[in-house]
Amino acid sequence: MRDFHDTEFVVFDVETTGLSPKSGDRIIEIAALKIRGLKPVESFSSLVDPERELSYGAFLVNGISEEMLDGAPAAEDVIPDFLDFAGSACLVGHNIRFDLAFLDYELFRLDRRDSKAYPHVDTLRMSRRLLPGLARYSLQSVARSFGIMRPQQHRAMSDVELTSEIFHRLLHIAGEEGIQDTPSLLRHFGSAP
Repeated sequence: MRDFHDTEFVVFDVETTGLSPKSGDRIIEIAALKIRGLKPVESFSSLVDPERELSYGAFLVNGISEEMLDGAPAAEDVIPDFLDFAGSACLVGHNIRFDLAFLDYELFRLDRRDSKAYPHVDTLRMSRRLLPGLARYSLQSVARSFGIMRPQQHRAMSDVELTSEIFHRLLHIAGEEGIQDTPSLLRHFGSAP
C-alpha cells in the first residue's frame, strides 16, 4: 500500500476563455504545484495563447486580458511542458473534471493520450464527503470552513495554492476516517488509470 507521504501529487488548475471546451473554449492559464512527502517542492505556471478571442465574461472572472496574453506561448508548447512536469504523479484539483475536460481537449488537439492515463483526486468530492453540512462546496466556501480567509483570485496559481492547503487538511480528515493510503483515496475520491 502507498501511504500519502509516498505519493507524488500535482495540484493543478486552469483558467479558460469560457466554460465549454466542446464549444471551442481554450485554456489561457495553467498552474501546478508538485507535492512530495506532503510538502510542496516545485511549481509550474504559464499563460497560454488561446488562439481565439477572450469572452468578456471570462475576463470578469479571472482578470486575464488580451494584452496579458500577447506573446504568451501556444498550448502546443505549454501542455507538453506541463505533462513533463506532472510526470506520473496523481493529479489533484477542485472540481477536477472541469480542468481535465480542458486538458483533454488540448491533448486531443495535440494528438496525445487523454487525462484518463493519470490517476486523479477531486477535492470537491472529498469536501462533500468529509465535510457534510456545508451550505456550498466552492473552493472559497471550503477554505472558509477551515478558517482559511485568503480571497480566491480566480488565477491558476492562486487557486492551486488554496486547493493545496485544502487538500492537505482533507487528507488529515480522510486518514481519521480510515482512508490512509493512495489506492483508497483514489477509490473514494478520484480515479486510477
